[in-house]
Amino acid sequence: MEERPFKIFSGTNSRYFAEKVCNSLNCPLGNMNIEYFADGEFSVSYEESIRGRQVFLIQSTFPNSDNLMELLLMVDAAKRASAKSIVAVIPYFGWARQDRKDKPRVGIGAKLIADILSTAGINRLITMDLHADQIQGFFNVPVDHLYASGVFIEYMRNLNLDNLVIATPDVGGTKRASAYAKFLGAPMVICYKIRKKANVISDMQIIGDVEGMDVLLIDDIVDTAGTITKAAELMLQNGANSVRAIASHAVMSDPASLRVDQSALTEIIFTDSIPYSQKSEKVKIISVADMFANSIERVCNNESISSLYLI
Repeated sequence: MEERPFKIFSGTNSRYFAEKVCNSLNCPLGNMNIEYFADGEFSVSYEESIRGRQVFLIQSTFPNSDNLMELLLMVDAAKRASAKSIVAVIPYFGWARQDRKDKPRVGIGAKLIADILSTAGINRLITMDLHADQIQGFFNVPVDHLYASGVFIEYMRNLNLDNLVIATPDVGGTKRASAYAKFLGAPMVICYKIRKKANVISDMQIIGDVEGMDVLLIDDIVDTAGTITKAAELMLQNGANSVRAIASHAVMSDPASLRVDQSALTEIIFTDSIPYSQKSEKVKIISVADMFANSIERVCNNESISSLYLI
């Protein structure tokens, strides 16, 4: 493989993604060792010199917290090994749903993680489809915010749906769904939901008309799949021909896969930002590794990344 002026390393649970990125860039994945102690503590060491090199550390920070801690130790070890610059590549930025104080006496998890990463020593962040765009402002280093729309749009066009309507499963995703609707020249409907508590929906209503339409639900995260499957059922009850969904990050906590299999959804499409190990005939995974590889190359060459964005 070709020797590059940068080095790419990966945490344990994002190695599958890092290998795809390295294959796309035709470069080797860096050699790193993670040693575990009996009590669950672990240490990180680089098994090759990174002195004066630009280092890209690939690790999504999905639960459990070991993934985040691994990334922090990788950053610290790289800083102490005299890396020229340290770029955290986080396809899925965890804790992003805690982006504001929505009630008294709560923490803002996304801001806390941003502060921790900055203090650890990152010089840049590359991530994709943050739950809230304002999280970029939590960082005091450059943030390259990528969008999965680049791979989703092509898939959607290949469906050749004549009566396409874009839908959002909650009001918070209106901006995202609106961007897709404008780009595709399709109408948009909104699901309005009321939650009793996290992951529990008490009521949901549709704002707009879906009768005789092929609905495409747009979201960034599917966790327990309660919202997306309830929205799909509601769409069919209101006369939709079919309902599909696309979402950037397959968090898919139990019993999400079972809910999707038993739902009114024809299919649900995710990216590979998080490893999806469960089996579901309705789940399709599209890789964004080439998009991240392209971004890494552009960062190294001081080229614009905005040209990668479709919407």
